Amino acid sequence: MQGFLGAYPMTREASGTSWQPDTTPHDGVHAQLGNWSAMAHGFVTAIYDQQGGPRGGGKVFSTSMLMGMASRPVGDATWGVRTMVSLDPVMGKRGYPLLFQTGEAANGQPLVDRQHPHDAFMELATTLSQPIGEGRSVFVYAGLPGEPALGPTTYMHRLSGLANPETPLAHHWLDSTHVTFGVVTAGVVLGTWKLEASGFKGREPDEKRWNIESPKLDSWSARVSWNPDPRWSLQVSYGELTSPEQLEAEIDQHRFTASASYTAEIAPEVKLATTLAYGRNQKQPGGSTDAVLLESAAIFADRHTVFARYENVDKDELFPLHSDPLHDRGFRVNKLSVGYQFTTSLGGPFKLDLGGVVSGYAYPGTLDRAYGSSPVSGMVFGRIRFG
Repeated sequence: MQGFLGAYPMTREASGTSWQPDTTPHDGVHAQLGNWSAMAHGFVTAIYDQQGGPRGGGKVFSTSMLMGMASRPVGDATWGVRTMVSLDPVMGKRGYPLLFQTGEAANGQPLVDRQHPHDAFMELATTLSQPIGEGRSVFVYAGLPGEPALGPTTYMHRLSGLANPETPLAHHWLDSTHVTFGVVTAGVVLGTWKLEASGFKGREPDEKRWNIESPKLDSWSARVSWNPDPRWSLQVSYGELTSPEQLEAEIDQHRFTASASYTAEIAPEVKLATTLAYGRNQKQPGGSTDAVLLESAAIFADRHTVFARYENVDKDELFPLHSDPLHDRGFRVNKLSVGYQFTTSLGGPFKLDLGGVVSGYAYPGTLDRAYGSSPVSGMVFGRIRFG
């Protein structure tokens, strides 16, 4: 399949209108249905989660995703449709335990040391692209929900982080807008460059994860992407989000992100995928916080995957009660996760992944009373995927 947005390989396209390296494997079940070229892939993951320390906890839960896309020619233009759905809301409004994770709310309370579930409808979008010369095109993307032109490829679509069942702590600095109820993006592809801008709804999805919310275009973003060769994909983006947090409705946010992703076969049957990303959130009014993420995955013969993720994140929402002496104080949190995944075929397009991940942390001693001196967290998982 050719890309939805331009005359380049489909493997370049990732979540929303983001780009990834052309060398990224693009697994899926492909079909030709009349004039339509279609592709589908998905997964269901069962996870046992145990987060250490006084604020930790355990839970058995499941995450899932089913994605389908199709495109067809319309004259010399290309029309595409995309859908992505999930059963994540089954885990409950409060999601699952994840030390130092913050962002969003449930039952009128902020979620702290927990990761919220994704919405049942993660993407229902359409695209239209028109060539304007050799290697050049203009395009429009619209979604309810969809993903604006802000940040790198979403973590659950990055090959460098695909095996890791944990949501990054840097999620709300890099790619938290990947489920947005109301997005319109327009852009131009100039060979290895892509320039685009979006209008979208700044408020993050509410706790009613099964519904489709009313659209609004009250925020904007712009992104420049560059794939200098098939192994690399780079982007910088900026956005102004109106009232993104339900419990801080009077506060807006300006976000800057920059990232570089690399995917290559570094030896026979050995693939390496790496992403380095930086994000800054500036509250309006309020201060700024930063996050850095570095993650890699080495894949051997499509059977053994060794992966790691390091994050350095400013956290100022760990103590939401105004009566707490540490309320609104910022803390620099370091997290290192390492893991392994074994993959075997189940026949046809189906595969089984079995693996685990262990995480450790470093942070100021002031947090010892809440988190203990050296908590260790871990997850074990089994994943069935097709595509």
